[in-house]
Amino acid sequence: MIPHALREDVIALAQDAAAAILGIYDSDFAVEHKDDDSPLTAADLAAHRCIVDGLARITPDIPVLSEESAHEVSTAQRRQWSRLWLVDPLDGTREFVKRNGEFTVNIALIEDGVAVFGVVQAPVTGTLWHGGATLGGFRRENGTETALRVRAPASAPLRVAASRSHRDTRTQAFIDRMGATEPVGLGSSLKFCRLADGGLDVYPRFGPTSEWDTAAGQCVLEGAGGAVLDPHGRPFRYNQRDRILNGDFIALGDTALPWRQWMGETDWHTP
Repeated sequence: MIPHALREDVIALAQDAAAAILGIYDSDFAVEHKDDDSPLTAADLAAHRCIVDGLARITPDIPVLSEESAHEVSTAQRRQWSRLWLVDPLDGTREFVKRNGEFTVNIALIEDGVAVFGVVQAPVTGTLWHGGATLGGFRRENGTETALRVRAPASAPLRVAASRSHRDTRTQAFIDRMGATEPVGLGSSLKFCRLADGGLDVYPRFGPTSEWDTAAGQCVLEGAGGAVLDPHGRPFRYNQRDRILNGDFIALGDTALPWRQWMGETDWHTP
């Protein structure tokens, strides 16, 4: 069980990181690019410093793997960590650059490969989600906290998350096999949160994501009764491979949906 004080401390860190991001959001910020051509801004780095420094203060015994410092940690080193914080200081940098508001701060606690507690903060709206499979899922906004529950049973038309930045032909083919659907474009880990609060039903993802992109959202979704599954139907696990990249996955609100029937023969890839 996650102590109440630790939960609130991590939530406060996510809110501090959001404030740091918003301090740059309305400025004339520069956009650099990493080796993989993904964008990087001062907001990514400011949020990273805020979270990493804060976690080192409140949990000095738990190492941190953040997107912005992962290159400093060897595979052998992180594979020895049974507990770690997995952090995406600014998930959805492309959405940040577009200034459409659909970006988040992601912080998740991993224990023996399992994402047990996560926080997702939306800087622009101020809404925050937190939870875990054994903790429940919650949305906090305007000083009010609401317990979340997925939409189950889900009924047609199914509301399907279709990423604004990463839509591809395999995703579209999967959606086409689902029958009556209502595609919803949404960036970052907000898709997991919308699943958790019943606003979406299915989020299929083909192509690479990194572990820090999914861990916190998975916690919130599992807390609300949903799941994030690999092509074999197994819950996603973390820090178990030499690569930090995820394979394909499907995130579900109603876990009874016949997602295997929507799979094409060559659709799914594992890392």
